[in-house]
Amino acid sequence: MNSTNGQVIVIIKVITFLIEIIMQTLKITQIGNSLGVILPKEILGQLKVEKGDQLFWTEAPDGYRISNSDPEFGAQMKLAEQIMRKRRHVLRELAK
Repeated sequence: MNSTNGQVIVIIKVITFLIEIIMQTLKITQIGNSLGVILPKEILGQLKVEKGDQLFWTEAPDGYRISNSDPEFGAQMKLAEQIMRKRRHVLRELAK
């Protein structure tokens, strides 16, 4: 075995390891009279949420996306920023 084959095997093992970390499965479980999934602490930490917080899901081309922020609120804020940028001189006058 030469070093090139060894490097290829190592790279494949690293890629496989990274895929296993990135793609975790969630098991659907019974929660009272409903069904749900339990999110691992790592995901909760990355989303910066804890018990009682809301999560939002939106459709994406590859499935669904889960976020800790309301996408409708984000769209409203983007519109507000555009208006504030366009009418900044009026807002400056009102702030006096």
